[in-house]
Amino acid sequence: MEKVLRDLGCDDRELSILFTDDREMSELNLRYRAKEGPTNVLAFAMDESGTEENEYLPPPSVLLGDVAISIDRARQESLESGETLRQRVEALLVHGVLHLVGYDHEKNEEEALVMEEMEKRLLALIRSGE
Repeated sequence: MEKVLRDLGCDDRELSILFTDDREMSELNLRYRAKEGPTNVLAFAMDESGTEENEYLPPPSVLLGDVAISIDRARQESLESGETLRQRVEALLVHGVLHLVGYDHEKNEEEALVMEEMEKRLLALIRSGE
């Protein structure tokens, strides 16, 4: 994640990562999104004050935010996709971090494509040294 944070201009920010199970992820999803059941990743930004000019600017807080990942979901998704568990977790972490800096695939299709391309680029960046 250090490579990802550096690439996004957030290398001086702190990131908290929680690996959990479906039970706890269901609780978080219900509490913070009012949605039942587990999800694969949740992101909680410490500061969501992006600007109109550049909504992807790193937030001014030293704490970037929290990313929670359900290892149960990640394991199931890795089996379905043929990825390793590590690859799936990396993808979920990148996805969560992009949410922390302002990307939102649920806004519209154009934004979803922008986020998807950024995910691919960042995954290639972190996997280039493997």
